[in-house]
Amino acid sequence: MNGDLSKGPVVKSMLLFAIPMILGDLLQQCYNIADTLIVGRCLGEKALAAVGSSFTLMTFITSIILGLCMGSSALFSIRFGQKDENGLKEDICASFIFIAAVTVLLNVVAYASLGGLRVFLRVPDEVWGEMREYLFVIFMGIPAVFLYNYFASYLRAIGNSVIPLVFLAVSSLLNIILDLWFVIGFKMGVAGAAEATVIAQYLSGLGIMLYTLVRYKRVHAIWKISCLKKERISEIVSFSMLTCIQQSVMNLGILMVQGLVNSFGTVVMAAFAAAVKIDAFAYMPVQDFGNAFSTFIAQNYGAKEKQRIQHGLKAAVCISAIFCIVISTFVFLFAKPLMMIFVDAGETHIIMEGVRYLRIEGAFYIGIGWLFLLYGLYRALGKPGMSVVLTIFSLGTRVVLAYILSAIPQIGVTGIWWSVPIGWALADIIGFLYYKNYKNFT
Repeated sequence: MNGDLSKGPVVKSMLLFAIPMILGDLLQQCYNIADTLIVGRCLGEKALAAVGSSFTLMTFITSIILGLCMGSSALFSIRFGQKDENGLKEDICASFIFIAAVTVLLNVVAYASLGGLRVFLRVPDEVWGEMREYLFVIFMGIPAVFLYNYFASYLRAIGNSVIPLVFLAVSSLLNIILDLWFVIGFKMGVAGAAEATVIAQYLSGLGIMLYTLVRYKRVHAIWKISCLKKERISEIVSFSMLTCIQQSVMNLGILMVQGLVNSFGTVVMAAFAAAVKIDAFAYMPVQDFGNAFSTFIAQNYGAKEKQRIQHGLKAAVCISAIFCIVISTFVFLFAKPLMMIFVDAGETHIIMEGVRYLRIEGAFYIGIGWLFLLYGLYRALGKPGMSVVLTIFSLGTRVVLAYILSAIPQIGVTGIWWSVPIGWALADIIGFLYYKNYKNFT
């Protein structure tokens, strides 16, 4: 099924397109949630810290692939809105070859730098052994991450957000079953949790690739050298690289914060590992709504529907705000029970620190909700450089404040938690002011 988002009721079109994306990424979080929950309950504090730190690193690595796919997807949406079939085929070919090459290079670099990660992330000696074991296996899934995200990005660009959800639902269920089987049944430890995730990733990646190739003949352009045009490669590289930089800068900042968190010891590491998973579930819907909004804007930008772009932005800001206020309230009130899902009730220090993180950072989800909309807006309007600027302000502020505030004895690790909403607020102000002053570019 294809969806032309340049026609029909604005709010209804966005929501119907966004809902499968939201459900899909919530399911994708089950990959990491299953690892965290089973590892935390069955393997203990050190294993939880190892898997939690690995999650942050893998988020950074996969953000490079995701950024490239998102950049390409925006171009696909614009071509789809323009009804430029030939241009769409050429973009598909150029982007697939380019992102596949980057994925291979990334996989090689990941394994080559595995030993140096211990120093960079300041991983304690008692955690490193299990973390290295987990990463060695999880890196094998990087090509699968590329396959799923590339073909899912194409499908979403043409308005089909349901099929990516189907493949994620099946693979998420498989991941949970294999996690229980490998970790509890076979006693394989953290390596078993990693193997379960990788197998599930390949199921979704290969499955969605085969579906797309069978269903959409234009995607066969990935094999056709005749479709590979120099000007398309340049366009894909310049556009996708900026989106990639935006995604990787965002996650590099988070990775730097992870290193700072690790310096506070295993208790804080474990608390952060569990709280970040709750975070991911809490604001993942607005992140996906931002991506759906981006596709809506890109298709309408290609179709030159300026009024729908203006209407869509106003509606999206209101929808995101309402959702974030509700979720912030829920997380603030139920922070302790949420932490106890991942951490044994006897680990009181871990639970207490996780609750503190959630009640500080979780109270301001509206900041990240609006920031995701701004990222999607500028990416769709062909200005991915502005998304990079906003990311630098957001993450730069977060990293600098985290290191400064946490060094003050009276503040300590709480300074890391407060740096997050402050960074979001600064980026939001800059993003909205820029749009207000230069909105004629739509």
